Amino acid sequence: MPHKNIQNWLLITAGMVFAMAVIGAITRLTESGLSMVEWKPLIGAMPPLNTAQWQHVFDLYQQTPEFQHKNSWMGLEDFKHIYFWEWFHRLWGRLIGVVFALPLLWFWLKKQIPHGYGLKFLGLLALGASQGALGWYMVKSGLIDRPDVSHFRLAAHLSLAIFIYAALLWVAFDFSSPKESQPAPTFCQKRHGWVTLGFVATTIVWGAFTAGLDGGMVYNTWPMMGAHFIPPEVRGAFSILHDPAAVQFFHRWIAIATMLVVLSFAWRMKNPHLAGMVFLQVGLGITTILLQVPVAIAALHQAGALILLGLMIKQLHSLHRTDKAASAA
Repeated sequence: MPHKNIQNWLLITAGMVFAMAVIGAITRLTESGLSMVEWKPLIGAMPPLNTAQWQHVFDLYQQTPEFQHKNSWMGLEDFKHIYFWEWFHRLWGRLIGVVFALPLLWFWLKKQIPHGYGLKFLGLLALGASQGALGWYMVKSGLIDRPDVSHFRLAAHLSLAIFIYAALLWVAFDFSSPKESQPAPTFCQKRHGWVTLGFVATTIVWGAFTAGLDGGMVYNTWPMMGAHFIPPEVRGAFSILHDPAAVQFFHRWIAIATMLVVLSFAWRMKNPHLAGMVFLQVGLGITTILLQVPVAIAALHQAGALILLGLMIKQLHSLHRTDKAASAA
């Protein structure tokens, strides 16, 4: 197949971004994200290697609001555990950059970049670089006068990650072998698909808000929230952006609405994988709430969101390719 190496390279990178999002979820769930208070993108890959270096980074952490207000009980050995996840998260981001940039340079030198894809690949590279800067911008919000990061910056960081993941998959699918000729999709089918993607993306963003505000730790019942269906914390649009309980409420029910929209689209496209995945994802979300956000289940819930998104991108790309082929005929 022409350009098979390029497709494999893009899919491997997308897989690494997928893993990065899961590692990021674990970093958040273990409250490890503020353990590294310095950003050294070029020389900061090595962890502390001796007692003096460990004591130095721990001293820096002890000056942060998180340590002073939440973790003052923590000793050096406890600190090492949370430091690992943030260090590994940043290291994995560096590895993604290497895995994307070096093959890109090789393909360029060998003049193997397909026509029209040079700028697309450079755009993906730029997005990856900006993700590192956005991650540090997020971390900075928790190092000044608050013991946690801004949930808006956390959502922006995750949103850019899923956009990069989706873009990598979309471009990779360009190099797949075309399926047998199919009828051109209707306008309603295409509109249905993009609306469905919008619901999926909105649900993921509110999931990030919920994680950033520790919203999953309140009202660990389903479908009621304590004694109420609509908790008293829901007081309009402002509350569903800022109050942990209200944010969780909105995330719950936009997820159910998303499930219904995805199921209708999956039925229209005769896509059982999409239908099955959205059921599994909602089940993981409910389980996460009922069990008070265990790290393993919550990380699986994050992974499920990425899998669902990937299936949506694959289906939408198929519609786009079929429509393009029909237009060219």
